[in-house]
Amino acid sequence: MDAEGPQALCDLCLAQVCRSLDALCSRRADGSMRLSWAPVFPQEMVDQLLCKMATKGILNDTTVGIFRNCKELRLRRASIRCCPVSAEAFLLALCPHRLQELDASWVSGGLTGANIVSGLASNPECRSSLQRLSLSGLQLDWESLGEDGGTRVGFSSLQALRTLNLSSTDLTDAVLEDICSLPQLETLDISRSAVSKLTALLNCKSTLRSLIAHRLRQLDMSPARLLFVFSQLHALRHLDFSDDHITVDDSDGGDGDETVRQLLEGSPQVLPNLVSLDISGRKRITEAAVRAFVEARDGLVFLGLLATGASSCEVLSSQNNLKVTGEANENQVCEALRRYRDHECFVREALVHLYNLITDVDKPRPDMLKLVLSGMQSHPTSLHVHLVATACVFNLTTQDLAEAMPVSLLSSTVTQLLHSMKTFPNHQQVQKNCLLALCSDYILEDVPFDKYLAAMLVINWLSSHEDPTLQRMAVAVISILVAKLSPEETARLGEDIFIMKQLLAIVQQKAMVVVVDTTLKFALSALWNLTDEMPTAARNFIDCQGLELYEEVLESYYTEPSIQQKLLGLLNNIAEVEVLQADLLEEDLLEHILSLLKDSHVEVGVRYFAGGILAHLTSRPEAWTLGDELRSTILKQLHASIITWTQPEREMVSYRSFHPFYPLLQTCQPSGVQLWAVWAIHLVCSQNTSHYSSMLEKEGVTELLKALAAHPSTHSDIKGLSNRILQMVEQHQGRSGTSKKQAES
Repeated sequence: MDAEGPQALCDLCLAQVCRSLDALCSRRADGSMRLSWAPVFPQEMVDQLLCKMATKGILNDTTVGIFRNCKELRLRRASIRCCPVSAEAFLLALCPHRLQELDASWVSGGLTGANIVSGLASNPECRSSLQRLSLSGLQLDWESLGEDGGTRVGFSSLQALRTLNLSSTDLTDAVLEDICSLPQLETLDISRSAVSKLTALLNCKSTLRSLIAHRLRQLDMSPARLLFVFSQLHALRHLDFSDDHITVDDSDGGDGDETVRQLLEGSPQVLPNLVSLDISGRKRITEAAVRAFVEARDGLVFLGLLATGASSCEVLSSQNNLKVTGEANENQVCEALRRYRDHECFVREALVHLYNLITDVDKPRPDMLKLVLSGMQSHPTSLHVHLVATACVFNLTTQDLAEAMPVSLLSSTVTQLLHSMKTFPNHQQVQKNCLLALCSDYILEDVPFDKYLAAMLVINWLSSHEDPTLQRMAVAVISILVAKLSPEETARLGEDIFIMKQLLAIVQQKAMVVVVDTTLKFALSALWNLTDEMPTAARNFIDCQGLELYEEVLESYYTEPSIQQKLLGLLNNIAEVEVLQADLLEEDLLEHILSLLKDSHVEVGVRYFAGGILAHLTSRPEAWTLGDELRSTILKQLHASIITWTQPEREMVSYRSFHPFYPLLQTCQPSGVQLWAVWAIHLVCSQNTSHYSSMLEKEGVTELLKALAAHPSTHSDIKGLSNRILQMVEQHQGRSGTSKKQAES
């Protein structure tokens, strides 16, 4: 179980509803969905369902239709953030509800701020109930607003509004005037907007408690006038007047910088209730000014100083209740990542400092990994953020650190790494960072993520890079991932002839210089797994001249059992496919494989796969096109060799199914063919009895073994092994039955 505990039952149920929407819904004439049957949902659960649909990326004009049912599904706190919802769908599905909160930030689909405000204002209940509204990232299109009963509709129509976020919009001074007439406005975010004057704020000076005005690039007010406006905001407790000087010219923002300097050095009677000030990114900030400001305000709980050069001020460390963003220490950097999630410039800056802090980290820091992941998720298309963030991920998950992290956190992190690889396919350092982080046995083996996508991304990267170290890691990752895919995913991967060519090219590259290294071994393992019970992949292997290459490599690496075993394992996969057996019927190749089978100095693992190839090829006399004498020699040698084999202690092979064994276990087969098959089954059953005993029963192999054991012409060696296998299955069933009875009692 994850260290963070299991998922809440409510989350699991809502996720299931999201997956089953098609089955649960019917369609209206306009194509939108409605629940075929719906009880009256608990109100909070309706909010959670909408949010779950949004975060899973399935909320759109079609699916949002289920919320037109206002009686059973009553929304209060609605989030459609980043979803493709049109103005018409919004009006029909959300506006009839008595909403208290709405987050429509960064909605696509043509929905504008004007559409939202006019839609909400059309519902008298919303006019008096809506308290929080976020339209960040939207086009306001204010000129399109009409009139309602002779009065122009605007933000002032929503009289209960307390919190309004209009960051990254085309907010103008005129619209700000309308906003500031709201009687209960407490929190206002106008960051990165087109506002040039803040004088309108004086109209809400008695209610405004929080003003966020980050990076007002078009602000045109003198320092004296700005400071006057700020000084009149008597109720203000939080002021964010930060700026982005990291990516803009030093000459910009000079008046704002001067305003901040005067505020720091001025009287504490200006903004007397201020407990939180953010001036990150501002220039001309001195440590002396920071010290004076902090010492004059006992109630200060937060000070934003990232990228100001003043976060090392000694007075900051002596304030126990004061949180600071900056670069002076770990706490400041982590605080910056927590607070500045939506500010790309600051996330990027903080990540650079975090990277420097964790270069030699030796303890698990899931708290830091969460912050890095949050920054990546908030800025999915920012190369600057992902370049540094992926390097941080590697440092935080390297070696044994990953094993101490919550699995759900690692799963989300790897998913984000794959997103980075997909988004920045041509950026070598981002790809390298992701590959380094992925190259972890623990992550690849035990962490759930889309392994098919990962394999595809790494293979695509491999096609255009030849750095030996990175190539080794990429092939290792592919090899492990291929072994973890479902049969359907493996089939899809094996059907891609480009992938086959990439892996064969690596084998050829290594074979040309007869080198034995992990890159070659991993490439051979990947090819072996790709062709396991996959006829199309095996056909592609042959079409890519893989057989010719493998014949050469078999001879070149005659003294390397670890290489030979992988080569013969793949040839064994081809031999299992009846329509491809003819491609293996080459006398020189079979003579070579026969020599491996006969050689008592060769490891059992090599002789085992050599025997498998020969058993499959000789099991169909009607398809045999070579001399009868060779077939007779092979069959005799199969039996003579196999009875001398000693079962290896380590796991040598695993099987997805026993289907390829069916033809070999028929009573009419020669004893050498039968013996190889029962020896193979006995081997895997001995090493993993519970798994393979169940498979034998399920696939009907036990019946074939019983028939073999009972047939009068079956060789005694085969009867003995068959009976031992059946005994293992019987003993396993007995133990399973006992366990079940104990559990029931």
